[in-house]
Amino acid sequence: MTHHPVPNVLSIAGSDPSGGAGIQADLKAISAQGCYAMAAITALTAQNTRGVSGVHLMDPGFVAAQIDAVFEDIRVDAVKIGMLGSADIAAAVADALSRHRPAHIVLDPVMVAKGGDRLLTEAAVVMLRERLLPLATVLTPNLPEAAVLLNAPEPTTREAMQQMAAALRALGPADGSGSVLLKGGHLPGPASPDLLSSPAGEHWLEAERIASHNTHGTGCTLSSALAARLAVNGDVRLATEQAKRYVAAAIAAADRLDVGRGHGPTHHFHALWAK
Repeated sequence: MTHHPVPNVLSIAGSDPSGGAGIQADLKAISAQGCYAMAAITALTAQNTRGVSGVHLMDPGFVAAQIDAVFEDIRVDAVKIGMLGSADIAAAVADALSRHRPAHIVLDPVMVAKGGDRLLTEAAVVMLRERLLPLATVLTPNLPEAAVLLNAPEPTTREAMQQMAAALRALGPADGSGSVLLKGGHLPGPASPDLLSSPAGEHWLEAERIASHNTHGTGCTLSSALAARLAVNGDVRLATEQAKRYVAAAIAAADRLDVGRGHGPTHHFHALWAK
């Protein structure tokens, strides 16, 4: 048997002390995919399942120092980028990743928390668009985030989603190698379709809308699982389908948890823990 080492996946994101989103969700999702999880923290938040009550941003130089420390010692097979918080932190992360050039970067453009709290300034959005999008293997915006990135109205149809995904891909790597997973959860109607736009073409991932309050950290969880699956198999479409299935099952099993009185977390270890 050929021995394949366990892939190493680094998340660059903010901390959620309640454990459902951010770095904590990332570490759980990466681990659940059979990868070794690492974290560089961009921000500390005071939050729970009911909302964010405080944000303390890290010094940008120290964020870069965390990333450099990992890359100087450890093989990094994929990187997930989540909450950045400021233009300076976004620039520091872009600089660090431009130095180290990991094989896969999944960029989750976290801008608004579940409760509607805005997490990113206009200057930070510009930095994300100009410096980080060109580095991203896969961008995973929801419809409101995609609208902000493109300074465009939020799409309300599948056709508008296709145009938006193409426009976002054009902002990606100059060689056209980037993909966009545009999440359609905000689309009106009973369906919640996601669109994967990649060098191989367009692929719709159909899903029924899941009626659940346990959606805290689903974006963080999806992007981390996707980074982990890319580290495992390197195939964007396969990795996306696997990550989507994982998150859907994690939401479906969330009622086995009893965490908080707001938007509860998903069950990251639904497949690993005895029922």
